[in-house]
Amino acid sequence: MNLIELIRLAFNRLRTSRLRSALTMLGVIIGVASVVALVSVGQGATSGITSQIEALGTNLLTVNPGSSTTGLTNNGFGTAETLTLDDSNALASLPGIAAVAPEITTSELVLNGTKNTTTSIIGTTTDYAAVRNETIYQGSFLNDASQENSLRIAVIGATTADNLGLTAADVGSEITIRGIPFEIVGLLQPKGGIGNQDDAIYVPLSVVQRELVGTSDSVRAIFVSASDTVSVDQAKAEITALLEQRHGTNGTNDDFSIADQSQLLSTFASISGVLSLLLAGIASISLVVGGIGIMNIMLVSVRERTREIGIRKAIGARGRDILAQFLIEALTLSVLGGVFGIVLGILVSALIGAIAGWGLQISPLTLVAAVGFSLLVGIVFGVWPARQAARLDPIAALRYE
Repeated sequence: MNLIELIRLAFNRLRTSRLRSALTMLGVIIGVASVVALVSVGQGATSGITSQIEALGTNLLTVNPGSSTTGLTNNGFGTAETLTLDDSNALASLPGIAAVAPEITTSELVLNGTKNTTTSIIGTTTDYAAVRNETIYQGSFLNDASQENSLRIAVIGATTADNLGLTAADVGSEITIRGIPFEIVGLLQPKGGIGNQDDAIYVPLSVVQRELVGTSDSVRAIFVSASDTVSVDQAKAEITALLEQRHGTNGTNDDFSIADQSQLLSTFASISGVLSLLLAGIASISLVVGGIGIMNIMLVSVRERTREIGIRKAIGARGRDILAQFLIEALTLSVLGGVFGIVLGILVSALIGAIAGWGLQISPLTLVAAVGFSLLVGIVFGVWPARQAARLDPIAALRYE
């Protein structure tokens, strides 16, 4: 009996007990759909966050301060940030640097008429928009004149604008920050990303120093844009050398750190890869349960068809023919379950992707692995019932009632 004939017999058998076959395949369907959906969600989340990180610019370097205990600062906690505006100005003179933007951050209550919100107030300079890939929706960003003259102007992030009920028509109107009036000169396009970067208000750094945090020259971070992506490593080395010279450190006691986007991307990729494998492993347990269901139903089928097996052997069927027949039936159940599971998994993945905003993210390798695993389940859990059927004594099988 050839393979095509065995497959035809398997489908005929499944058609005679449709409900039982459907219930048997259900475990495999759920298992495969879970694997496909969970891996797809992991890939989609990775893709979404990666695109958000890349949106900041692959040539972005972030210089973060350490802290020292050499004296008290205006915050009264006995720690002083180790990066200053002078450091920022010095970095701007390096040859491989396209732009530099220092940042001072505080959190304040902001009022617009009857609406209010507490948000981050970021004091920075003109180059911040270019360094951080910020896009203006309406109006303009900070300029050199606002910094030099300490103008009370503000650029509003998309989330903050929503919280305050601001629209494009409100450019030119005023909000109050800690009771101090600021003129709105621009609204930013929504950007998304980790930590909700849209929930912020940008004002000239000199104004934050004078009006909100005091006159300290310490900064929370310095954002640096390298001339191009090829120059990132060189720029990082030049920044390190300059800051070590300025701070009197030697690489072992540096009071600053430099992060680039490639480090963040590689770290996140490794974490998301482990999580995806973990999720797929958990979902695979459902496939094992589905395989046990196939084995159970095939054992019942062997008992129900004992007389049929005896008749086949009596008219010349060999043990390997019976083995192949039952194994093909088990494989048919698992493969059909795998196909339906893939379809269901794709639909679930598409729905989750549409809700989350990253779209459908499915690797062909995931689909191949799902089909392969369902085949393996059919083989592993179908062999025992098939061997039992093949080993039946034809005389005893013919007498079976």
